[in-house]
Amino acid sequence: QVQLVESGGGLVQTGGSLRLSCAASGRTFSSYAMGWFRQAPGKEREFVAAISRRGGTTYYADSVKGRFTISRDNAKNSVFLQMNSLKPEDTAVYYCAARTLVLSSLQNEYDYWGQGTQVTVSS
Repeated sequence: QVQLVESGGGLVQTGGSLRLSCAASGRTFSSYAMGWFRQAPGKEREFVAAISRRGGTTYYADSVKGRFTISRDNAKNSVFLQMNSLKPEDTAVYYCAARTLVLSSLQNEYDYWGQGTQVTVSS
């Protein structure tokens, strides 16, 4: 069982930056690939980024590639999402998620989810 708690969301202007964090409970964090997803008002939840268990492989949605960076610190049971050059269309609730084995962009392949953190980008 893994419990995930996101933090770092907030209100930022267009072009600004935010760094989201996701803290995981348990002693087997390095056994899990991690992902970030987001859900905007009135839209379905969508994939943002994912990282492999040891952090050697990352994968991004085209909409955030070059602007967002996912990373992890297994010693601190944490995964991060650095978001730069933010746009109003990045406004959403951001969720981190965990799954065993390899990383994935498919949300139905993730076993554990956090409660989400709100990111609002003003124009």
